Amino acid sequence: MYKVPDPSCILLYGFKVAFGGGRSTGFGMIYDSLAAAKKFEPKYRLTRFGMGKAKTTARKQRKERKNRMKKVRGVKKSKD
Repeated sequence: MYKVPDPSCILLYGFKVAFGGGRSTGFGMIYDSLAAAKKFEPKYRLTRFGMGKAKTTARKQRKERKNRMKKVRGVKKSKD
């Protein structure tokens, strides 16, 4: 149907299955090149397709660190 130079330029997402099975609906984007896909696609979707890199630390770890830092803030260092 569409002539695409590289199959990785086609990005499919947002699938929903119909009740009873046998049919699914979703969205697809077809880009001219990988460079165009990387320019316009959101970072989270690029990560899903293996074109971007994931964040290094988990969300829970970042939140726990933030809350630990809130407790330390304004406390004078003890001399031992």
